[in-house]
Amino acid sequence: MSDTNGGPAQDPGAGAMPQLMVLAQYTKDLSFENPNAPQSLGQNTQPQINISVNVGAKQLGGTDFEVELRLEGKAEAAGSVMFNIELVFAGAFRIQNIPQENLQPVLMIECPRILFPFAREIIATSVRNGGFPPLLLDPIDFMALYQQRLSQAQPGMPGVGTA
Repeated sequence: MSDTNGGPAQDPGAGAMPQLMVLAQYTKDLSFENPNAPQSLGQNTQPQINISVNVGAKQLGGTDFEVELRLEGKAEAAGSVMFNIELVFAGAFRIQNIPQENLQPVLMIECPRILFPFAREIIATSVRNGGFPPLLLDPIDFMALYQQRLSQAQPGMPGVGTA
């Protein structure tokens, strides 16, 4: 990469502006099951809906990373499954000029924040197309999710709550 102003090329950590670029967003996996249709479509009771959220990231090369947002949902009423939905929605991101100690939070908090609205729409549309009212997921606090996972995965590590 060349410097367009004719000056010396900047060291990535020496005052260069942090950059987070979305290279692509895509559905990696989508599954909707309506195992008890058409009987499940006539249910008048409010279903119990359980949603799980997971975030994963891997380096693609250099400054490029793939972040996956995995959403799994199950709706049950009267002891019967109304629907199951699983979505893995991912994005390819280019992250530059971010200090190494801040890279993991960017990958696990900021990138999923960018992906979530698109994943939410896919979930809502898929459930609606399955014959049910759209499932509108509440916003997710990815910072709290990250902090929770960090405290569960690394108790007692230096720099994470202990010295």
